[in-house]
Amino acid sequence: MQTPSRVLGRTTTRILVVVRQLVAPLAGTLFFVLWFVAEYNRHGDHPSPELFALLAVVIALSVWMPVVAMGLAVVVGVLQLVGLVAAPNENTWPAEAAVAFAVFFIAVFHRGLTRSLALPALAVCSVLFGVVTGVPTDARPSAWGSWTGSTGHPRQDALLLALGGFGVGVAAWLLGVLAAWILSMVGRDVERTGDELDRIDVELRLSEDRARISRDVHDALAHSLAVIVSQAQGAAALSATRPAVAGEALATVTDVARTALVDVRSLVEQITGDDDTTAPRVSLGDVPALVESMRQVGMGITLAETGDAAAPLTEAQEVAVYRIVQESLTNALKHAGSDAAVRVDMARDDTGLRLEVESSGAGPLVASTGRGIGIAGMTERARLAGGWLSAVRESGTGSFFVTAFVPAARGGEQNA
Repeated sequence: MQTPSRVLGRTTTRILVVVRQLVAPLAGTLFFVLWFVAEYNRHGDHPSPELFALLAVVIALSVWMPVVAMGLAVVVGVLQLVGLVAAPNENTWPAEAAVAFAVFFIAVFHRGLTRSLALPALAVCSVLFGVVTGVPTDARPSAWGSWTGSTGHPRQDALLLALGGFGVGVAAWLLGVLAAWILSMVGRDVERTGDELDRIDVELRLSEDRARISRDVHDALAHSLAVIVSQAQGAAALSATRPAVAGEALATVTDVARTALVDVRSLVEQITGDDDTTAPRVSLGDVPALVESMRQVGMGITLAETGDAAAPLTEAQEVAVYRIVQESLTNALKHAGSDAAVRVDMARDDTGLRLEVESSGAGPLVASTGRGIGIAGMTERARLAGGWLSAVRESGTGSFFVTAFVPAARGGEQNA
């Protein structure tokens, strides 16, 4: 399942994969070491390790090669039956529980036919365990009855041992199935979480796109409508005494309205996915033309550009700076009037671009209708460009200051 890597991360997913591959070999190794040390300490000499080694291999292969593991478990029982491998004695008979451990791992990590085949193999191993442990022979006269003082018939002991071994194995198998079900439930929860995160990511991206388009619409329309209002007011005032000037103002209104219409149409095409990706974008080189267009409205604007004009900024950062200047000039026109005095300073160096816009005027062009989104939009643009922005009114002079900084782009981002 690939989904957990989206939620848990690649490192955690790799660790889980490694744990899945190593849990059975590590369990087999631990089984062998513990039994070998226990028998060595019990007898005071080197015990025969063949039985423990074979049972340890059964456990170790249960995840990688489950069919081979269960086949080997049956082979071990057969070898004990014919005397080629040491049969269980009063101390080592619990080691046969290795088959139950193998069945548990098979039930946890495998499905379908492989998991089901573990039960008949377990049944065969249980029968062999009962016969080898409970029925004495000339080769192995010591059997279950002599260890426990049982007075029952060896066949009865063998049957009880076989049923007991099969019961323990089935319990281990059921625990493995339960563990696999729990892991499956957790996996499905993780998958649902991954799907939900994907959905939220898409919604966030759409929200960011909507916010960006909203800022662009606001900047385009607010600027154009402020210019239109200013020119229309001037045309209305001069229509009787200076009709030529009024005509020029109306021509300006027409041009600005046409430009606003083109801008809004471009934004709508972005929403519908039909935008022309080759359409030119504004940049810092368009700031002087923007300033000149606002001067034609009557505003007194001084523009100062200092520093290294080649200081690296991405296209997105240049768009952000242009829009911040545009919104600052629009706000100055709306809140300080068409005769507002504005100072625009842009200083560039290796660290980035510093912008300051100071504006003051006699009175607003239009009455305020409440708090707008212009400053919030400028602040967001600066943040997305990697910088910051502040907008404050000086209490003494009434001048309004917009100060922003956009850091220089790193080498790999300049063409982003």
